[in-house]
Amino acid sequence: MFFLMQSCEEDITKVNHNKKTNFASQIIHNANIIQRDSGVVKVRFKAPLLESYELIDSPYVEAKKGIYLEFFDKKNPKVPGKVWANYAKNNVKRDSYFAKGRVKIITTEGQTFVTETINWDKRNGKMYTKDTVFVSDKDGNILVGAHGMVAKDDFTEYTFFNNSGSFNSTNLPTTSK
Repeated sequence: MFFLMQSCEEDITKVNHNKKTNFASQIIHNANIIQRDSGVVKVRFKAPLLESYELIDSPYVEAKKGIYLEFFDKKNPKVPGKVWANYAKNNVKRDSYFAKGRVKIITTEGQTFVTETINWDKRNGKMYTKDTVFVSDKDGNILVGAHGMVAKDDFTEYTFFNNSGSFNSTNLPTTSK
């Protein structure tokens, strides 16, 4: 009898050793979150599945089935900027975000950025990627950053690496001789 009990305990220990212990503490299906400041909508966020992992050393929130986000700024409060991605993750402690899978960003000024991945360091106000970035604007200008970009998070300034593009010559500034 003693040997049977001891062997059962060993089997349970081996089985429990291989079990996953990182479980979502909150799960939201069809998330529809609106952030307001003084009654004014700042962000609208939608995700088919949102999982929050809070009970671990490095808590995070994950949207495994993609996201859609609208953000409003003071410069153009009537027209929202938009973000789509097939996957997103927020590292709560570092206040950073990561999105991947056909990431598309449309700014409030009408510029469209398309890439495979994007990182947002919210604390420093920077967005960056090492993947190819395709940018187009309302005038039909196209720019390609073959080795990624770094940008302010409001896209007022950005730097592309190994870039090329095509521009409408009627919109280029004239140079004096």
